[in-house]
Amino acid sequence: MTARPARRILRWTAGVLGGLLVVAVAGLFIWSQTGVYAAEEGAAAAVRANAEIAVAEDSGSLTLAPADAGSGAGLVFIPGAKVEAWAYAAKLQELVAEEGMTVVITKPWLNLAFFDPRPLDAFTAGIDGVDSWLVGGHSLGGVRACQLAENADGLVLFASYCAADLSTRDLPVLSIAGSADGLSTPEKIAEARGQLPANAVLVEIPGAAHSSFGDYGPQKGDGAPDINDASMTTEITELVSDFVSP
Repeated sequence: MTARPARRILRWTAGVLGGLLVVAVAGLFIWSQTGVYAAEEGAAAAVRANAEIAVAEDSGSLTLAPADAGSGAGLVFIPGAKVEAWAYAAKLQELVAEEGMTVVITKPWLNLAFFDPRPLDAFTAGIDGVDSWLVGGHSLGGVRACQLAENADGLVLFASYCAADLSTRDLPVLSIAGSADGLSTPEKIAEARGQLPANAVLVEIPGAAHSSFGDYGPQKGDGAPDINDASMTTEITELVSDFVSP
C-alpha cells in the first residue's frame, strides 16, 4: 500500500471515530436532560415561603442558610441521578430552620454526580459562619459524596453506599436507609458496610422508600413508602442533628 491510500484510510478512520464520539456525547447529553425528576411544587414553595430560611441560587447550587445566626455546621448535599436540587429542599429545611445548619444542594453536571468534577470547596468557599462541613448525598449522589469525604468533617449517606473504601479513615459516618427502599435496599447497604469505618452509624427508617428522601414523586423500581413527608422530614432532621451534636 502506498503512502497516499494509507493516509486516506487513516483520515477516514479518524473521521468515523470522531463522528461516533460526537454521536455518543450528544446521546449522553440528551439522555441526561430527559426524564429528570422535577421537584414537587408544593414542597419547594413551602421552603421559599419559610421566613427562617435565606435562599440563594445560581447555576451551580442551591443554598439554604439560617435567616438568623447559624450553628456553625454545614452540609453539602449531592442529589441522586437526574433529580432536581429543589426536590430535596423541603426534606432538609428543618436542619436549617430549626438546627441552624447551612445546606448547599449541588446541581451536578448533566444531572449526574459522576460527571461533576468540582471539589468540595467549590461549594463551601465564600460561605461565612460555617466551621464544620459534612458532605452527603442521596443514591448516586451519596456515592459521589464518598469520593469527596476526605476533605469533609463527616459523611452522611441518604439511601446510598460507598464504592470507595473508607474503612481505614478516621471519619464520622452516618448511613440512613429506608426499610421499603427498592433501589438502595437495606441488603445492598449492608453488603457495602465494609467500605465504611468501623464506628459508622447505620440507621434504617421504617416505611421509607428511595423516593422518601426527596419530593419528586414515585421512582421506577422503588418500593411503596409507608411514611408521610412530615414524619420523614422529622426523622432526617433528628438523625443528622444528633450526628452533628451527639
